[in-house]
Amino acid sequence: MDSIRISIVQTDIVWENKQENLRLLHKKLQSLCGTTEIVVLPEMFSTGFSMQSKTLAEPNSGETITTLKLWARQFQIAICGSYIATDNGLFYNRAFVLTPEGEEFYYDKRHLFRMGREAEHFSAGTKRLILPYLEWNICLQVCYDLRFPVWSRNINNEYDLLIYVANWPIPRRPVWDTLLRARAFENQCYVCGVNRTGTDGYHLEYNGGSKIYSAFGEEIASLPDGREGIATATLNLSALRQFREKFPVWKDADEFHLS
Repeated sequence: MDSIRISIVQTDIVWENKQENLRLLHKKLQSLCGTTEIVVLPEMFSTGFSMQSKTLAEPNSGETITTLKLWARQFQIAICGSYIATDNGLFYNRAFVLTPEGEEFYYDKRHLFRMGREAEHFSAGTKRLILPYLEWNICLQVCYDLRFPVWSRNINNEYDLLIYVANWPIPRRPVWDTLLRARAFENQCYVCGVNRTGTDGYHLEYNGGSKIYSAFGEEIASLPDGREGIATATLNLSALRQFREKFPVWKDADEFHLS
């Protein structure tokens, strides 16, 4: 598919209330049916950025993912976000892409937020995810990963779209704004970043800043600060490939080997 529509959902999150967050999401997905191919939600969309991993975690076969898989098929939309997962006795901040065709892809956040003591409650992922969907290659990462460009380095144009799902508080918004755009420039790709609004259970405040950038660093979709909302942009794969061919900085990129 040469052109793909992607919708960013900037929303408040009801603290540690999965049922209410799912109920609110259902209404949004209904409104998007037939208008988009991919819907992107904030990090830990169903609970907020809670450290209560032992009480809130679910396996991939649990209610949250099972419900989202049903809605992806029902509304013919791929759904992307993250949730609190448990797997083999460990807990993860697990990102996902669930497609209407029944495919499911998962990525466990690698860079755990030290200052929020995330590593005391979750295990870090070790594998980067690049998934194929509708002829696009998509790299999915989570919040704090944004600060570490080597982890997202786009070697030989192995992906076309880079997605970050986040709970990024107001005091650090300048970092979010700057690095999202930088990732588009340096990786010659579309970049989509989705952040929440509102106040969480730790009294941290969020005002969004959800945006989609082109490989030129152009802002092609955004939402007003401090407000819930949905924005949709159409991405074009041919235009991206033409830019990469015309201005092939990727051919001179350094190689990195992560330990």
